[in-house]
Amino acid sequence: MDWERGYKWEAHEKWMEQLDQKTFRSLLKDTAFEEIAARAVRIESRTNLLFSFEKMALRDAVKSKEGAQAFATGLFALLHGSGEAHARFESWIDVVESLPRRQTRVLTWPVVTVFGFIALPDEHIFLKPNVTRTAARAYGYDFEYASRPSWAVYSSLLGFAETVRRDLREMRPRDMIDIQSFVWVQGSDEY
Repeated sequence: MDWERGYKWEAHEKWMEQLDQKTFRSLLKDTAFEEIAARAVRIESRTNLLFSFEKMALRDAVKSKEGAQAFATGLFALLHGSGEAHARFESWIDVVESLPRRQTRVLTWPVVTVFGFIALPDEHIFLKPNVTRTAARAYGYDFEYASRPSWAVYSSLLGFAETVRRDLREMRPRDMIDIQSFVWVQGSDEY
C-alpha cells in the first residue's frame, strides 16, 4: 500500500475529482482543451510513473492549442468513446504519435498507457517495458513485446494481467493497480 498502490490510487481519485467522464465531456463541449491537458498532466506529474524526460516531452506536446486539442479529444475517445477497444487504442497511439515534439519523442509505452491506467484502472494497465518484460520472463509468460506501441503488444499485456489476476485470485486483486504493482515488484531491481 505505502510503496506501490497508495500513490497510484490517489492519482485515480484526483482524476475522478477533476476529469471524470461528465466533467471531461463538459470541458470538451466548452473547447477547454488546454484545461483538460493541464489537469491530466498535473495529475500524472504527482506520480513517479513517467520518467522526467517523458514528463517534459508530454508537457511540451500539449502546450500548443493544437496539441492540447488532439490530446484531449483523443484521450476522451480512448476512455469513453464507442467502438472496439483495439480500435480506440490504435487511434490513441496515432494521436500520441502526432503530438508536437521538441527534443524527446512522446510516443513511448509509458505515455501511451499512463492516462488509461490512472483514469480507468479496472480496465487499463500501465506498461513500463523493461520491468514488465523481466517480470513476464520470470513468471513464464510469453509476453509479445515490441518497442513501438501497438494493440498487439497491449493485448498481450492484458493477457499477462489476466493470468496474474487469475493466479492471485485468493489475494483478491482489486484492479489493474494491484496487478501492475505485482508486476513491478516482480520485475524491478529495487525489490
